[in-house]
Amino acid sequence: MSMQEPAITPDLIEAHGLKPDEYDRILDIIGREPTFTELGIFSAMWNEHCSYKSSKKWLRTLPTEGPQVICGPGENAGIVDIGDGQAVVFKMESHNHPSYIEPYQGAATGVGGILRDVFTMGARPIAAMNALSFGEPEHLKTKRLVAGVVEGIGGYGNCFGVPTVGGESRFHPAYNGNCLVNAFAAGLIDSDKIFYSAASGIGMPVVYLGAKTGRDGVGGATMASAEFDDTIEEKRPTVQVGDPFTEKRLLEACLELMATGAVISIQDMGAAGLTCSAVEMGDKGSLGVRLDLDRVPVREENMTAYEMMLSESQERMLMVLRPEKEDEAKAVFDKWDLDFAIVGETIAEDRFLIIHGNETKADLPLKALSGNAPEYDRPWVASEPAEAFDETIEIDPIEGLRALIGSPNHASKAWIYEQYDSQVMADTIRGPGLGAGIVRVHGTDKRLAFTSDVTPRYVRANPTEGGKQAVAEAYRNLVSVGARPLASTDNLNFGNPEKPEIMGQFVGAIKGIGEACAALDMPIVSGNVSLYNETDGQAILPTPTIGAVGLIAADEDTIGGVAEEGLLAVLIGAPGSHLGQSALLAEALGREKGDAPAVDLDAELAAGELLLANRDCVTALTDLSDGGLALAAFEMAVAGGIGVTLDTSDTAELFGEDQARYLAACTFDQAEALMIAGGQAGVPVSMVGRFGGDAVTFGDSTTPLTYLDELYRTAFENAVG
Repeated sequence: MSMQEPAITPDLIEAHGLKPDEYDRILDIIGREPTFTELGIFSAMWNEHCSYKSSKKWLRTLPTEGPQVICGPGENAGIVDIGDGQAVVFKMESHNHPSYIEPYQGAATGVGGILRDVFTMGARPIAAMNALSFGEPEHLKTKRLVAGVVEGIGGYGNCFGVPTVGGESRFHPAYNGNCLVNAFAAGLIDSDKIFYSAASGIGMPVVYLGAKTGRDGVGGATMASAEFDDTIEEKRPTVQVGDPFTEKRLLEACLELMATGAVISIQDMGAAGLTCSAVEMGDKGSLGVRLDLDRVPVREENMTAYEMMLSESQERMLMVLRPEKEDEAKAVFDKWDLDFAIVGETIAEDRFLIIHGNETKADLPLKALSGNAPEYDRPWVASEPAEAFDETIEIDPIEGLRALIGSPNHASKAWIYEQYDSQVMADTIRGPGLGAGIVRVHGTDKRLAFTSDVTPRYVRANPTEGGKQAVAEAYRNLVSVGARPLASTDNLNFGNPEKPEIMGQFVGAIKGIGEACAALDMPIVSGNVSLYNETDGQAILPTPTIGAVGLIAADEDTIGGVAEEGLLAVLIGAPGSHLGQSALLAEALGREKGDAPAVDLDAELAAGELLLANRDCVTALTDLSDGGLALAAFEMAVAGGIGVTLDTSDTAELFGEDQARYLAACTFDQAEALMIAGGQAGVPVSMVGRFGGDAVTFGDSTTPLTYLDELYRTAFENAVG
């Protein structure tokens, strides 16, 4: 039965996120008015989330290559060589808008989607992380969002069976109307068994795999490419619903099928579902695709072609299969109790042909759908240079520390990560809460380290230095566990790119990220752009999250010790001086003033190389970032269950957030050797205190460790738990 399709009106075009000139471009391409289904397909392929139309120009400037890179941006995930015929596959993606509307399912399906990106390439997932940004703790929605998002991430990851080994969370009023949920996943693969998404061969069967298609998530990608306003509750049906147990079966079935040699190409159905997966496979292989929607497994009655093409139901894959292996492939999916349906074929013509109920619902030039998406060089204005912060701050150093560890931004995040399984698969060496997470490469003596970083208040004050700093901090986090940084993935979260000042933040941050990735040899191999993170015209802080991966070779030691009685506190890098945009200013004084700290990439590289070459000279190590020397020393002390004394009471030396710095716990002999090596490398190394006793002492100010530890461990739950 044919259903009456709505007339194409200006209001309908606008509701699909298409500007009038973009609609005119569609008319030029197809030479007629589109059908309702075709309008939906163009809307899905040309929205910001799928086409990167505002960001492509700038993303092309990022360094994406290196001898270690096997596959850079453009595939489902990036792939980097780790030696011995093995590679690590990883990516980070946002699920911001869905998580704000429906926190549990939004976050859960964000985890599910990023895991599919990894195993679509043929890799078995081995680690997950997440980077979360919420509004101020007092805001009426914050507690519900935190509880739902954390439960969703844990619920999906724990059931699927992948360890969550790291992440970060922050709170700021700029996220009151738009939280951020950035999900990261990494997997392991043999370098000669990688699967790509480009279709090949004419007349090859296009196969639908996994769960049935429903109406959940219809228009999700278009929704994710728009700002929020007071109609937010109406967007709830555009959030997908996830099932981690189905995804676990899908993983096992896909890996088993890949081993048979039946798979020509494979693509997961993520944003824009069947539309995006089919178009991308055809486009990359320079082929057309014909789909017969009557063959698509559905779980709801009377679904239209429009709904089927735009549904974002989870746990689904699209595959091009060798015809002679069809029976073998079906048997695998039957065994795992998953749908297996041949829903179309590859064709020689440049067409995306959709048939439903014996009617042609869409007949579009496939290349134009993918390759002719609008690409904008949006007007932008550089951010105004921030004024230097040169005031003298007088504060008791222990009171300053209390302000930091008593805030949910810098208190222990155990309340979050204890809800995640960090030990499943039994290869986790270092879980959340202690810097970079570390996972053993199963069956070898190699280890992989994972981290994610960004300091949004730096990026707002100075997008270029803030972008550099995010990469530099990720670099330092990896070095701090003894890992040599390999490569990065980025998740670029910004407001409305049609505002020149927001676009200026984006351009500035990309410039800084690019410079740092090049200097620190951490090419960007995958990533995601999330724009229009605004509610009622109020943008989030610019938040370009950097996920990074490092390798600890089989013959190298992990730096994994803790501070112990009698060890010296040794500063690698210059004494602290920079208080602009510092955590101390924000948390103790409620001020966000000054410029971001300058990032000297040569100094970062020199300090990192010094420590990697002299890892036997440190017992425990952490980098200095938020909260400077004071917070780093306290966190090291708490981790070791031991007191710490720093010799200075100078506010800038204790709380300054100058970059390219680390704090080490060393024996006397280790400290002496490190100072000699530092002198030869031109890296300042100085003794700043010692670990021991049961108190935290900064200069003349002292307090029992147990008191501060209690505050540190309870402040987060008291604020938002």
